[in-house]
Amino acid sequence: MTASPMPILITADDLARRLDDEQTAGSNTRTVVLDVRWSLPVPDGRPAFLAGHIPGAIYVDLDRDLADHAVTGRGRHPLPAEAAFTEAMRSWGLRDGDTVVVMDDLGNQSAARAWWLLRHAGFGDVRMLDGGLRAWAAAGHPLEEGTTTAERGDATAHFGAMPLIDADGVAALPATGVVLDSRAAERYRGEVEPIDPRAGHVPGARSAPTAANLDADGRFLAPDELRAKYAALGIEPGTATAAYCGSGVTAAHQVAALALAGIDAALFPGSWSQWSNEPGRPVATGGEPGDPVPSVGGSQN
Repeated sequence: MTASPMPILITADDLARRLDDEQTAGSNTRTVVLDVRWSLPVPDGRPAFLAGHIPGAIYVDLDRDLADHAVTGRGRHPLPAEAAFTEAMRSWGLRDGDTVVVMDDLGNQSAARAWWLLRHAGFGDVRMLDGGLRAWAAAGHPLEEGTTTAERGDATAHFGAMPLIDADGVAALPATGVVLDSRAAERYRGEVEPIDPRAGHVPGARSAPTAANLDADGRFLAPDELRAKYAALGIEPGTATAAYCGSGVTAAHQVAALALAGIDAALFPGSWSQWSNEPGRPVATGGEPGDPVPSVGGSQN
């Protein structure tokens, strides 16, 4: 993949204008808003969605629609199968030619999973609402309460448009490129581990928390700021780069930030939740790049 020529972000005002124009002018174009509210401590975003969302938005259940928990040995959020994701897309009402805007209330750190999967599925125009729900409300745009239903769509997923990397590839990459750990720095250092069986990071990986991709308002940093950030981590356009996180959710946010900076990156979907569950995988702790420590195993999630 080369850095996508398609827009990655949309502002709240631009989205509001598009939605208003489509409603009042009967435009042939359609913009579908997907609300992907999810977080590690509060994975069910539906109550928040019901309390207030962008008018017409469709709620996306990250655990149900953007992962396949029947898959074992591939971390806490294995990628869904192509057929299952096709069904999810159609249940959201997506049709070929639509513009899709994904959003959340976490600076797109959960919505990026939908952005990445839709791009991976070959869907044409997918954008993240820069600043998420906070930016929408701050701009004075309305919210609506309750449920939203969609007329069934006909879009079809064709996986393969975004690069992937497996655990063996991640293990080898630090010798020739850069692996970014997208989790909080204290998890990278191994000081805390709230959910996975071992604390620490992939040996040779560099710490790059996704929160650092955002400004104080939860918007992505400007491309030149992101380029400078990644350059300090040894990444320039053309550097072989991969990203992981806890379970492949916020790593998609890192891939998006890298794309904004003009840098291609592969996603390790299993991420730390897969790596730390494989007893043969070494673990590093402390500051980067970290020194490997003996593997101590770990139970399956």
